[in-house]
Amino acid sequence: MLNEIEQVQKNAKLLHSEAEVEAAINVMAEKINSSLATLNPIILCVMNGGIVTAGKLMTKLNFPLTLDAINVSRYGNETSGSHINWLQKPASELKNRAILIIDDILDEGLTLKAIYQYCQEQGAKQIYSAVLIDKQINKPKPVQADFIGLTVADHYLYGYGMDYKGYLRNAAGIYACA
Repeated sequence: MLNEIEQVQKNAKLLHSEAEVEAAINVMAEKINSSLATLNPIILCVMNGGIVTAGKLMTKLNFPLTLDAINVSRYGNETSGSHINWLQKPASELKNRAILIIDDILDEGLTLKAIYQYCQEQGAKQIYSAVLIDKQINKPKPVQADFIGLTVADHYLYGYGMDYKGYLRNAAGIYACA
C-alpha cells in the first residue's frame, strides 16, 4: 500500500498551495463571523475529512459556539462508494440550535444532504454548511454549501483532510490524483 501512496504523490498535480488554501479559509472565517456571530451555533465537524478545515476555521471564529462531531462515510478507505454509513452521531442536543456543518469537500452532495436531513429531524432551528472545496461536477447537487473556500474541477483530490484510500489527509495543499 505504501508504494501505491508514494506513486500517487509522485504523479499528483498541486492545484492549490498551502498559502492559497489558508487564504481561502481566512475568507470563509470572515463570512461565517459576519453571518453566524449572534446564533450561538453548534459546529458539526464531519469526520474524518472535515477535521483540518474545522480546526483551522475554529481558531478564526470570534463568537460563542459548541463543537461536536458527526461521522458519516460514503467511501470508507476506497475511492468511491454510494451507501451512507453512520459511524457517529453528535452528542449535543440539536433541537432549536443553529448548526454549522463543516466538511472538507462537497462532491455529489449526498453525504451533506443526509447530514442536513439528520439535523432537520433533530429539530435544528437553522442549518448552514461550510466546505473547503466545492467540486464542479456535471450533474445537479441536492444541496449547496453556504460557505465555500475553493472551487475545483472534477478530479480525485487529497490534502487538507481529503484522503486517498485513508492516506494523505495531512498533505499541505490540495492535490489532484493523476
